[in-house]
Amino acid sequence: MSIMTDTPRSITNRTRPGEREDIEAPSEHLTTGNVNSAQGSLSDLPPNGIIYIDWEEEDPRHPANYTRARKWAITLTACVLTAMASAIAGTYSMGYPSMMRDLNCTMFQATLGLSAYPLGSAIFPLILAPLSEEFGRQPLYIGATILMAAMHLGIALANNIQSVIVFRFLLGAAGSTGSTMVGGTIADIWAPYERGIPMAVFSITGMSCMGLGPVFAGWVEMNHRLEWRWIQWIHLITTGAFFVVMLFVLKETRASILLVRIVKKLRKETGDNRYRARIEDKQDSVFSLISISCKRPIRLLLTEPVVTSFSLWIGFAWGLVYVLIESVSPAFQQLHHFNVGEVGTVFVTMFIGSLLGYISNALVQEKLYDKNFKTKGHEARLYSSCFAGILLPASMFIYAWTSSANVFWVGMTVGIILFMWSVFIIFSAYFPSLNISYGPYASSALAGQSLCRNLMGMAFPLFATQMYNRLTFKWANMVFACIAVLMMPIPFVLFKWGPQIRARSKFAKVVPSFGL
Repeated sequence: MSIMTDTPRSITNRTRPGEREDIEAPSEHLTTGNVNSAQGSLSDLPPNGIIYIDWEEEDPRHPANYTRARKWAITLTACVLTAMASAIAGTYSMGYPSMMRDLNCTMFQATLGLSAYPLGSAIFPLILAPLSEEFGRQPLYIGATILMAAMHLGIALANNIQSVIVFRFLLGAAGSTGSTMVGGTIADIWAPYERGIPMAVFSITGMSCMGLGPVFAGWVEMNHRLEWRWIQWIHLITTGAFFVVMLFVLKETRASILLVRIVKKLRKETGDNRYRARIEDKQDSVFSLISISCKRPIRLLLTEPVVTSFSLWIGFAWGLVYVLIESVSPAFQQLHHFNVGEVGTVFVTMFIGSLLGYISNALVQEKLYDKNFKTKGHEARLYSSCFAGILLPASMFIYAWTSSANVFWVGMTVGIILFMWSVFIIFSAYFPSLNISYGPYASSALAGQSLCRNLMGMAFPLFATQMYNRLTFKWANMVFACIAVLMMPIPFVLFKWGPQIRARSKFAKVVPSFGL
């Protein structure tokens, strides 16, 4: 019995010599194996009579075999969602003055809305991987975009701060799709050696747009006919436009889901129920997968030194990003008498810092990795992280000592630029480091890091205002700089003793040569 033309063909991994395919990307990316039962006679069938269908090389329906134009269309569209989710995080605080007046709320209550966003982003990713495995990526993208639009509408029409806080939490849950799913989409369609530029685009959109969003939001807030509600209306209009484009461009990219669809179609057309995809034989239910997805990241976060140290470092840096979002406005208004529009423009420094991070990674880190991989292994990816370990506290010291009315305001912007440069480098390093170190548990390790990072992003703004009021901008930032100094050894320790630390981990031991 021969298979009809709808039978998929197998696909092989494409990697550079000396590289290995990621065992598991943070997105739970599936790579199917080769199956030899695609064209056999009935006498060749196994006793249970099941005919397993799998991909074959160069099948144009497999996402990895899409044309480059289609791959880039999907990548850029997904990165737009990342940019939107990042901008949402930063634009909210620019509307504080008019929102506090209209809703008769306190500064602390308004800040709760800022913190609610990373809280939603911390919790929801724990169930994203199981849901994408069961239903695919496209339904989650569609559902998240609809939820984002609905929450923007709810905030724009809200009559009390309690509604705003709830809507911001749900908005964070929807926006987390842009930060956690896009990396998986890139892994679906690009071979490992091709992912450098797409991942760089993803990283820079995620980091830089946190700064670009407030640039427009500040001037919207300054217009008395627009103010905070129109910040949300503009987000709603943008989300609606994106939704239309997404429906045409951002199709399903998860190979296992597409394979199941093809096999179901084959069974329907032939009336032969023996055709199956191997993934259909899995026994775990969605609820079981969600349970594992919630428990394992926390276990890795609490018991694995590499995950714990990276998560604390990144979490601290991410908390400081939200402190900047919270404090830049009062700092520049009180010290240098900026208006709201001018304060929004200051946030362009976050974009400049992210751009410097991208350039330094492309021109320096990648060359160091290629040059030293044979001797240092994958620890060669941490050269720039060691630089960031020094740059992070240095930037906070600069920001602290220039936070004075007697110092020209450009000094503070230099501190912000250097800070965002260091944060971008840290974020660019953690993904490959944890992915390489933990192989099949990489998704859980990254989920644990994301949980820690966003919980700190939630917590830091809640005490930042009180801290600045009591200690002044200068000394409060000095405290943060000193904490950054205490964390400075983390990348150096991982660079020098990373293999020995992973050798003691029962999770990292499942990766060949402990990830090297």
